[in-house]
Amino acid sequence: MLHTVAKLHYESDMSQVQIAKQLGLSTATISRLLQRARAEGIVRIEVRDIFAPDALGAQLAARLGLKQVIAVDAPATGILTALAAPLSRILAELNLGKGSVLMVGWGRTVSAIIDAGLPLMPGVAVVPSTGGMQQHAQHFQSNEFSRRAAEVTGGTPYFIHAPYLPAPEALDFFLAESSVQDSVALWDRLDAAVVGIGMPYGLERPYQGGASHPDPDLSAAAGDVVRHYFDREGQVINWRGEGQMIAVSCAQLRATPLVVGVAVGEEKVTSIIGAARARLITTLITDTRTAEAVLDMLAKT
Repeated sequence: MLHTVAKLHYESDMSQVQIAKQLGLSTATISRLLQRARAEGIVRIEVRDIFAPDALGAQLAARLGLKQVIAVDAPATGILTALAAPLSRILAELNLGKGSVLMVGWGRTVSAIIDAGLPLMPGVAVVPSTGGMQQHAQHFQSNEFSRRAAEVTGGTPYFIHAPYLPAPEALDFFLAESSVQDSVALWDRLDAAVVGIGMPYGLERPYQGGASHPDPDLSAAAGDVVRHYFDREGQVINWRGEGQMIAVSCAQLRATPLVVGVAVGEEKVTSIIGAARARLITTLITDTRTAEAVLDMLAKT
């Protein structure tokens, strides 16, 4: 009887009055049976600890070795735009302007954040993170990201009119072009960068913007930051494009005072861990659900 009453109440969501009518018992009897079910361990009620966003971010920053993690508590339907507010606050605190350099990555999350708005940074030089992608989707257009970010910040856009992964024999040709040189030279002067964190290689193909055929060298890739692929332990993978791309280098990212990685979703949990361990980001902005999932995974390893 205890088991029956417990299942009707907690699993079938029936009230004590409904159960009493169905079983021909009094509501007082049903109440006593439910109390016995809890006391005897048939029913266990667990209240999960919920971290406040600030505490959650601080704990995750300590575990990942990052300067800061901001975990936004927002509905899933509007989470991408919700990331814009803390990013704007961080960038505004830097007082970037003329003489400063901001690099913007690409991807759906970065696109949504730019659409939601960035702080005014009059005169800041805005440079893309890579040359052009072979994909046609809007969220792969690196030069367009630079233009849009400069438009909303009041900055000056720089462009790279060259493919991100040219044929090896053509790399020097593109890098010799004066406008390309002017833009890529800014990567040595970065004050801040905003980048997406790509999910494990293969989960989103063929739209990831890489090679049209699967690359066996990337089978262990947990994710990427501007096409620098890494495994879960943060080791950068020496795939055919590493060192051959027209893209900000790992060394340049690590030398940048602030590199904000923006990412949400459980499919990016290992990607976030790998990006932090690879030291390709200094700061993470995500949502509370993803932050808790990252902590859960770290606890298992």
